[in-house]
Amino acid sequence: MANRFLRPHLIHRFSTLSPVGPPSTVVPEILSFDQQKLDVDLDLSDQARLFASVPISDLVRSTAVLHATAIGPMVDLGSWVMSSKLMETSFTRDLVLRFVKGTFYDHFCAGEDAAAAARRVRSVYESRGLKGMLVYGVEHAEDGDECDNNIKKFIETVEAAKTLPTSHLSSVVVKITAICPMSLLKRVSDLLRWQYKNPSLKLPWKLHSFPVFSGSSPLYHTTSEPEPLTLEEEQELEKAHQRIKSICRRCQESNVPLLIDAEDTILQPAIDYMAYWSAIMFNSDKDRPIVYNTIQAYLKDAGDRLHLALRESEKMNVPIGFKLVRGAYMSSEAKLADSLGFKSPVHDTIQETHACYNECMSFLMEKASNGSGIAVILATHNTDSGKLGARKASELGISKENGKIEFAQLYGMSDALSLGLKRAGFNVSKYMPYGPVETAVPYLIRRAYENRGMMSTGALDRQLMRMELKRRIMAR
Repeated sequence: MANRFLRPHLIHRFSTLSPVGPPSTVVPEILSFDQQKLDVDLDLSDQARLFASVPISDLVRSTAVLHATAIGPMVDLGSWVMSSKLMETSFTRDLVLRFVKGTFYDHFCAGEDAAAAARRVRSVYESRGLKGMLVYGVEHAEDGDECDNNIKKFIETVEAAKTLPTSHLSSVVVKITAICPMSLLKRVSDLLRWQYKNPSLKLPWKLHSFPVFSGSSPLYHTTSEPEPLTLEEEQELEKAHQRIKSICRRCQESNVPLLIDAEDTILQPAIDYMAYWSAIMFNSDKDRPIVYNTIQAYLKDAGDRLHLALRESEKMNVPIGFKLVRGAYMSSEAKLADSLGFKSPVHDTIQETHACYNECMSFLMEKASNGSGIAVILATHNTDSGKLGARKASELGISKENGKIEFAQLYGMSDALSLGLKRAGFNVSKYMPYGPVETAVPYLIRRAYENRGMMSTGALDRQLMRMELKRRIMAR
């Protein structure tokens, strides 16, 4: 059926995105320098040097895809086709999926299974020096059976990661929304919010974790006391706990970092809770945390929650990794808040989001540079933040041996920034999802809408790629 590929409510969600950075996405051996200190000048203007390692066939495809996703009506048309009755007919379905696979899928995704994705990671590292972050590209699960199937795929991801040299791989990524039913995550988030409002509330299923709220956190999602979890819900939550433990344990045994992606604020409290109890349980190596949580800097409470979690980790002497992103659901967050009569939890202006990101970045880099057991993934498509992070690393004298900081971007996006940071001496990773084409469609639609929204970064890549294509053609 058509909704197997993209449900109508997801189409609306993606089409109302106003991205201010990469979603979630990226890790760890991490900032590399040839010297103890570098006077970093991030040059993104010399397209011949930036794209020297990129074959002309890849340049042609990338240029075409990025230009296509910059055209709003074309993105809207593609979204409509994927949710229309055209996908119910085998002929048109196969035709559309073949087109998607040869264009958008191959540009933004790493392969149809874990083995193919591992080969793509190896290829990208050997040709461009960029590490890979492997993630099975499923977004959400509605029931326990789907969660059980998804955790098997995430475990396969770890097994594929083990076949790669450590120099090639940054991490694997998991979405809690894919291994715990969405409805249960919302119920857990409601109960955590109510407990924050009423500390006397007892939650017998709750494991020890770090704080997931601050005084500035949005609590309007939960307006009345939720019913306790039913016996069936508690049993399903325990299964979710076991799924998370299984992948954390496998990552710990394989020494492969695990990144936990972020979501909307209606679900994020439960995700933070699960990420932090996982860190407490599995982050035993101070020099290389296994579990990383994601901080979304476009949220007004991001800085406060980051400080609270870090303070608790230091008090408990628990190493912790953080992936810092801007966030991807500004419009949907604003719409939900407005419908409930509250202000959006997202910063009022893009400048405030940039400022929050840069302040959190500087704070985390300072912590990571002093041997405090903190590791940082700076996931950004913003060139100004990339340049600021590079200068900050130079000021702090962060060396290759430090192994606590890394830059990252999504595969198929912000290649000029990725390659520029790499040329400046940094370790850089690409977030590389994999899975069957039909499974990856929601991810691809989101990438298309985000690329359309990120005018400065998208325009830079398109311009530089056009210039490099012209240069190579003229040189023949």
